[in-house]
Amino acid sequence: MDRQSVVTSLSALAHGGRLDIFRLLVKAGPDGLPAGEIARSLQVMPNALSANLKVLSHAGLIGSRRDGRSIIYAADYSAMSNVLGFLMEDCCGGDAAICAPLVDIAARSACCAADAPNMPA
Repeated sequence: MDRQSVVTSLSALAHGGRLDIFRLLVKAGPDGLPAGEIARSLQVMPNALSANLKVLSHAGLIGSRRDGRSIIYAADYSAMSNVLGFLMEDCCGGDAAICAPLVDIAARSACCAADAPNMPA
């Protein structure tokens, strides 16, 4: 992943509302959630939700699909993995103790991912 893409992704997440939306979609899994459910879950006005979804979509962090009259939004796990990989690429400077807490977090996340059959590895 190139530096500018990471900057765009992190900029999109550097807003409380967008971060909440993204985390909700990550938790929802690959099936995603309809826009109305996102708005209700986070108690967000539809116009603010729409603007925030657009920013996340343009950053490549989420995707959408139409299902009847609903638009379903889902986190792009590949994009999320690429951003995290970029941030971790040169981790530790040779000192494994620095990254030990991050390895523990990744291991816990891997356990959750293994329970979701459709979630990309």
